[in-house]
Amino acid sequence: MNHRVSRDIRRWMNKSCINLALGVFCALPLMHGSDAHAASLSRSVNVSATASQVWSVIGPFCAIKDWHPVVGTCSLDGVHSPTRTIVTKDGKTTFVEPQIARNEAERFYSYTFKSSPFPVTHYMGTIWVVSDPGGTSTVLWTGTYTPLPGKEAEAEADFAGVFDAGLAALKARFAN
Repeated sequence: MNHRVSRDIRRWMNKSCINLALGVFCALPLMHGSDAHAASLSRSVNVSATASQVWSVIGPFCAIKDWHPVVGTCSLDGVHSPTRTIVTKDGKTTFVEPQIARNEAERFYSYTFKSSPFPVTHYMGTIWVVSDPGGTSTVLWTGTYTPLPGKEAEAEADFAGVFDAGLAALKARFAN
């Protein structure tokens, strides 16, 4: 990840603590800060398209079905506070994910798990698109969570698999 993106992430995280949901996101690290099992995972990919082009593909909350290679279906429940239900292509795995934050101008959304097969609690994920010089962009996917005891490696592998597959698909989709 380049230094500019790192600065933008820190800037966004600072603003999110002030602006999103009356500081709930700032409280999450504090509530779990003493928990030795709290974890996070971040992945990013540089994409040969503008941030606006990439956001038009990944920005709609249920558009994940159109770009993530593992997602078979996605349905939305709710308009103002949408919850998506994602089912994998093999039909064996379901995720129910409420959207908890969205900013069209800064091209990001955040979500949590209402239900998931991953061995975690207190999950919050964010997908964000950042403009880079020269008409390219960086897609960042982050997740913070608390793995269940003894499931730390499994949880990290689960998230890495999902994030890496999705980001690789986006890179390929926008390849020149």
